[in-house]
Amino acid sequence: MNPLVPTELSGGAEKLIRGRHATRAFRPEAVPEDVMRAIFSLAGAAPSNSNAQPWRVEVVSGAPRERLANALQAAHAEKRLSADFPYSEDMYSQVHQARRAAFGAQLYGALGIGPDDHEARAAYDAESLRFYGAPHAAFLFVTGDGGARLAADVGAYMQTLLLAMTAYGVASCPQGLLSFYADTVRAELGVTGGQLLVGVSFGYADETAPVNHVTPERAALEAVTTFHG
Repeated sequence: MNPLVPTELSGGAEKLIRGRHATRAFRPEAVPEDVMRAIFSLAGAAPSNSNAQPWRVEVVSGAPRERLANALQAAHAEKRLSADFPYSEDMYSQVHQARRAAFGAQLYGALGIGPDDHEARAAYDAESLRFYGAPHAAFLFVTGDGGARLAADVGAYMQTLLLAMTAYGVASCPQGLLSFYADTVRAELGVTGGQLLVGVSFGYADETAPVNHVTPERAALEAVTTFHG
């Protein structure tokens, strides 16, 4: 017999999870250091296989953040890609591609960028390497051999981190593009080990920006989950 979950607890959990969303426009004010420390300390409670905790996190703010943003944009302009984890459009199935296309239409529509305006889309991607204006960014590295199982543990850490940020009123956006320039990140931050999985921009949301009010649809339960028994 499963224990009953108090209504206020289940309601709070649902509000937290559904309240988290990717933010792509930030206000300039910094998150206080004590709040950041509380958030990242809480994220450390994430699960991992055999409690290995195969993650290493690098957080940038202030002048280091500005230098890194400049370096990332330079690497992007010069096409100096250095992704630790392979990426290909072919890894997405037809249904994945349909979901991505629907989201892209919402996102670029909110930005006033037309579906065939490839130049504007490319410019927006390049500007996103400045962390969408967020005053902070966290880079999540997979330590150990960097295999898929360890990367999955770091994925669990990332989700825990995003929810911890939401709980503290801090907005965030995981950015896969930031991981395409892993060597640049390592060089700028003096990182010598680990493989870069993802970067997370974070700060306080600019609620006046239309892009922050894009609400992507989620797949129906039956489309992704089967109950046996």
